[in-house]
Amino acid sequence: MVSEELLELLNEAIASEMQVSIQYMWQHVQWSGVKGFVVKDILRNIAIQEMKHAEKIAERLVYLGGKPTTKPKEIFVGENLKEMLERDVKDEEATITLYKKIIRKALDEGDDVTAHIFREILEEEEDHHDTFTTILEDLK
Repeated sequence: MVSEELLELLNEAIASEMQVSIQYMWQHVQWSGVKGFVVKDILRNIAIQEMKHAEKIAERLVYLGGKPTTKPKEIFVGENLKEMLERDVKDEEATITLYKKIIRKALDEGDDVTAHIFREILEEEEDHHDTFTTILEDLK
């Protein structure tokens, strides 16, 4: 039996994944300029990865007896590419922090499977963070 706290953390993760999935997809469709052209497909691909993360987390949450949220965190599209990417970097940083917390909590509760799932997702989130940070550096 897992704690209510862990179930709530998983729902927070789902809300985050839904948020960035929509956010990155809308950024993808609203890109502009030559620099935006370069990141258009990157944003789309990461958006799809984030939705897959939401699905995987939701499946785990249901298995553990929880009910997945249908409400994303606040979505921020931005007015220009730099503004978009600055927010995306911050959102990935928050997600990385949250997932490390979930891994620790799952391990504390003896839930090795949830910890394993979040380790795999964390690796991809760190890659997203690196991608956005690198692109942002090139814009300066």
